[in-house]
Amino acid sequence: MSTTTNTFSFKAIFTDFKEITKAGLAISVLFSSIAGYLLGFNEEQPFQWSVLLMLCVGGYCMVGASNAFNQVIEKDLDALMDRTKNRPVPSGRMSPSVALLVASLLTLIGLALLYMINPKTAMFGAISIFLYTSVYTPLKTITSLSVFVGAFPGAIPFMLGWVAATGDFGIEAGTLFLIQFFWQFPHFWAIGWFLYEDYEKAGFFMLPTGKKDKGTALQVILYTVWLIIASLLPSIGYTGKLFISPIAAVVVFLMGIWMLYYAVRLYKIKTAKAARTLMLVSVSYISLLQLVYIIDKFLR
Repeated sequence: MSTTTNTFSFKAIFTDFKEITKAGLAISVLFSSIAGYLLGFNEEQPFQWSVLLMLCVGGYCMVGASNAFNQVIEKDLDALMDRTKNRPVPSGRMSPSVALLVASLLTLIGLALLYMINPKTAMFGAISIFLYTSVYTPLKTITSLSVFVGAFPGAIPFMLGWVAATGDFGIEAGTLFLIQFFWQFPHFWAIGWFLYEDYEKAGFFMLPTGKKDKGTALQVILYTVWLIIASLLPSIGYTGKLFISPIAAVVVFLMGIWMLYYAVRLYKIKTAKAARTLMLVSVSYISLLQLVYIIDKFLR
C-alpha cells in the first residue's frame, strides 16, 4: 500500500511539475533554440554536445520558470477560465509559495547553465524571463499591446541558439529574432480568437481591436505577410553567415502562402474553427521553416 501511495505521489508531483512549467510549450520553445544552435555552429565555433545539453536544460529551466511565475501571478485569474482552472496553483494542488520556490530554483539553475555557455546567452535568457513575467503578464489585463510586448521574449529562443553557438549577436541572430517576432502575432491572435470567451472571463485583452472582427483578421493577414518577408531575408545575401539557397527560399515562400491562405480564410469566415486551424498551421509553419533552414545548411 505504501509503495502504491509513493508511486502515486511521485506521479502527481511529476504531473504538476509538467503543468506548472508547461512542458509541451517549453519543449517546442527548446526546438527553436536547438534549431538556432544547429544553424549557428561553424568551423570557428564547432558543434559541442555539452553546449547543446546545457542549452536544452538551461532553456527548459528558463521557459519553465517564466511559466511558473506567470501562474503564481495569475492564480486568481486562472481560476476563472476553463482552460486554466485545473492548473496546480488555482486548483489548490500546489501552494503559491511552493510554485514560487520552483520558479526561483529553475531561474537560478537556468541562468547558471546558460552563463556556462557564454554570458550573452545568459543575458538574453534573463531578459526573456524579465519581460515575460514583469511586463507581458501584468499588461494582459490592461491592453492588447501585451501581445506586442510578449512577442519580444517569445522571439528570443530561435536567436538564443545562434548566440549559444557563436557567442555573438549580429545580423544573423537578429534575423532569426525577427522571424519569430513576426510569427508571434498571427499565432497568438489566432489563439486569442478561438479562446476569446474564456479570456474574457479573466479580463484578458488578446486581440488588437479587442474584438473578433475584420480589423483583427486584417492585422493577422498583414503580420503574416511580414512573417513571409522576414523568413525570406536569408535568401538575399545580406544576413551575414545566415543564408538559404534559392530552392529553400521557394519552399519557404510556398509555406508562407500556405499560412497566408488560412489567415485570409479567417478574414472571410471569422469562425473559432478557422482561428484554431490557423493556429495549428502557424505551429507547423515555424517548425517546418526551422527544419528547412537546417536541412538546407547541411545539404550545402
